[in-house]
Amino acid sequence: MDTAAPQQTGRITYRDAVTDDVPALVPLVESAYRGDSSRAGWTTEADILQGRRTDPEGVEAVITTPGSRLMVVEQDGVIVACCQLEHRGEAAYFGMFAVRPELQGAGLGRQIITEAERRVRELWDVREMHMTVISVREELIAWYERRGYRRTGRMTPFPYGDERFGVPQRDDLEFELLVKELV
Repeated sequence: MDTAAPQQTGRITYRDAVTDDVPALVPLVESAYRGDSSRAGWTTEADILQGRRTDPEGVEAVITTPGSRLMVVEQDGVIVACCQLEHRGEAAYFGMFAVRPELQGAGLGRQIITEAERRVRELWDVREMHMTVISVREELIAWYERRGYRRTGRMTPFPYGDERFGVPQRDDLEFELLVKELV
């Protein structure tokens, strides 16, 4: 990944990721969620999960699986964010959302999620966007609620013991399904 911080005023473009992007995307996702670098932004999971967030195989699977795509966000030609979009019947799934920590809090995430919602309506004519968020991430859930997502109370267990998802630092982690109707 290019280590130079992009200018926040640069031109934003969107495209689908290709496998050649994997070496840049893995450290982007890691930097947004894990380790000390993630503490520069507000989406860090460093206090609740350690270890890796993803790996090259996981990112490549999102890119190459039918009905799935990884939307890359570039600012002046530099990758600054990404998100997974997956077609699931009448809904789309939104995941692997990562924005470079030094760019968080300036409105870029809001722009990206709006574009992601537009794209899934156009691509798949879906009625809802779904996502799962670790239920103890109250600040993050509140951010999504301000974007029109609603908590469903539908929980799925965290995969304790599977280090592909990180090493939990607490014993109360679970995922909550958030849903937004796309009009």
